[in-house]
Amino acid sequence: MLNVGFVGLGAMGWSMAGHLHRAGLLVAVANRSHDKAQRFAAEHAGVLALADAGELAGPCDVVISCVTADADVLGLAAVLAAKAKPGFVLVDTSTIASTSARKAAELLRAVGADFLDAPLSGGVEGARNGKLSVMVGGDAQTLERVRAALDTFAARITRMGEVGAGQNTKAVNQVLVAGIAQAVCEGLALGEALGLSADNLLPTLGAGAAANWFLDKRGATMLRSEFVPGFKLGLLHKDLKIVRELALAAGVNHDLIDLSLANYAALMAEGRADEDTSALIRLKRGR
Repeated sequence: MLNVGFVGLGAMGWSMAGHLHRAGLLVAVANRSHDKAQRFAAEHAGVLALADAGELAGPCDVVISCVTADADVLGLAAVLAAKAKPGFVLVDTSTIASTSARKAAELLRAVGADFLDAPLSGGVEGARNGKLSVMVGGDAQTLERVRAALDTFAARITRMGEVGAGQNTKAVNQVLVAGIAQAVCEGLALGEALGLSADNLLPTLGAGAAANWFLDKRGATMLRSEFVPGFKLGLLHKDLKIVRELALAAGVNHDLIDLSLANYAALMAEGRADEDTSALIRLKRGR
C-alpha cells in the first residue's frame, strides 16, 4: 500500500487529492496557503495538513504535485530531496519546461529517490471525474511502483519516454488546445454575427467533422459569455511561452503559438487572466 502526499490543492489538485483519499492512499497534504490544506484535512478524515511541504518526505513514499511554475517544482524537489529516503518518488503533474523536469530528477536521484514528470490533460472536469490523461516521462519501473496512485484520477496513463518526455508531450497537447480554441471561438463568433441559433448550431456542429471536446464543453457557455474556468487563460499563456521556446529550438513553425500568445496577452492586459480560455471569443467578436 502506497502512502501518498499531495502538494497543490488548486482547481484540479483538490479533486485529484480527493480521489487518492477515497482510494485510501492519501496520508498528508500541503499547499502554498496552509489554511487551504487545513480545510482539506478537516473535510477528509485521517489526512494530515503539513505547513512545510518538505515534511511530506517523512510519512510518504510518493508525493504528487500539481503546482504552477518551474520554480515551484524545483523548490519542492529540493526540499524533498533534503529529507527523502531511498526509493521515495516525486510525481509532478504540473506543466513546466522539460529542462526543469530533468533538473528536478537530478536533485532527487542524487539521494536515491526518483522523479516522474507527469503532466495532465482533461481540465477541471477530468480531474473531478477521475478521467485525466497522464503523459509520463521517467523510469518505467518507477512508474509501475506509483501507478496505483495515478490510477485514482486517470483514464489513461502513458509512458512517453525518459524524464522530460511527458512535458514535451504536454507541449504538443497545448499547441492543439490553443489551435482548437482559435478555431472554435472564431467559428462561433461568426455564427453569432450571422444570427444562427445556438440551440441549432451547436448540436449540428457537434454531429459532424467539426466535433471536438472544446466545442462540446465550452460552446454553449462562451456564447452566453460565461467564462468560469475550466482552464484559466493566464495558465495557457504561461504554457505557450514554454512551448514557443521548444518550437524555436526545434526549428518548426510557431505562427499559431505566436497568435495565441498575443491574443491571451491582450485579454490578460484587460485583467482577464483568471477567465476560461474560451474568453478568446471576446476578441473574435471584435468587441
